[in-house]
Amino acid sequence: MQQRQPASVTLVLGGVRSGKSRFAQRIAERSLRVTFVATAERRDDAEMHAKIERHRAERPETWATIEEPLQLAQTIQAASLDCDVLLIDCLTLFASNLLEAHGEDSLRLQAQIDELCLALQSAQCSVVLVSNEVGSGVVPAYELGRRFRDLVGEINQRVASVADTVLLMVAGLPFPLKGSVPAEVRP
Repeated sequence: MQQRQPASVTLVLGGVRSGKSRFAQRIAERSLRVTFVATAERRDDAEMHAKIERHRAERPETWATIEEPLQLAQTIQAASLDCDVLLIDCLTLFASNLLEAHGEDSLRLQAQIDELCLALQSAQCSVVLVSNEVGSGVVPAYELGRRFRDLVGEINQRVASVADTVLLMVAGLPFPLKGSVPAEVRP
């Protein structure tokens, strides 16, 4: 029988196709009761639809799934009562959803980030979050792209500040930035 681990927050960062979702899933698989929180919104984008289906097929069927593009703090508070681990994939899409919903309203954007960080700190279970590291890329040529990059960077910094562990994925390998790589999932 697996014992319930103390609640912790782990942020898994990385570039596109760096292995961050797969590694976050390996962390979550160490627990019996896992709830997957998907932040992607279903759209008529064939590529995104294929990605969602691929991720769904890779998850164990025993995991519960919640699709929530915007109300992440409330979802964490409610869902953390009924599982051992919440796996949130991903903060990058959450940022995109926030920009679409709140646009130029920087006070509302900051309030959402504040609520997310408070929910993470009070979660009743461990939380693993996935996000893209966008600070190493090319500066976007258009304003909305720069605002998006800045918002993702702000969310990543704020979540990292409350996280117990922050891992940077490069070529499928985890590099600890804060805390350590769990021994059970080391490559």
